Amino acid sequence: MREPQAHEVVAETVSWVRNFVVGHGLCPFAAAPLAAGQVRFAVSEAREPSQLLADLDIELDRLCACSPDVLDTTVLIHPWLLHGFPDYLEFVERATQHLEARQLTGVFQLASFHPDYCFADAPADDPANASNRSPYPMLHILREASVTRAVDCHPNPDTIWRRNVAHLRALAAGPK
Repeated sequence: MREPQAHEVVAETVSWVRNFVVGHGLCPFAAAPLAAGQVRFAVSEAREPSQLLADLDIELDRLCACSPDVLDTTVLIHPWLLHGFPDYLEFVERATQHLEARQLTGVFQLASFHPDYCFADAPADDPANASNRSPYPMLHILREASVTRAVDCHPNPDTIWRRNVAHLRALAAGPK
């Protein structure tokens, strides 16, 4: 089986964001920056965690150098690394510590997505896990200020996750 090319990885990821994440309303904050072209989809060629951490640094530096009006967020896709979910979670913790070491906590946050994503309190087959299941392992680098603005504008942000759980479970159950 041949490895996908970077442009194929991006195309599949963008399609997933548009059709699944935005299409099902899983993230009410995703549509606007996507439509405005403020989301960067970057593919890491990393084969080792240290390389992926270096790619994360490149993307953090890029975001630091740009206005949110130009580039608000980056999805760092790493299709050739961290296929096992436990290894991926371990790396997410390492990446979060890296943000702290760079004194970027409070400036950026990481959202995690993986093909085998499973919430800590959920069984692996719970359809609600699909909210964070992506075509490839990836880190979504979000600006804290943008997240705060979006949440402040939402009428009831605490209900988003509940709605997602109900919607994904209903979707999996099929038509009634």
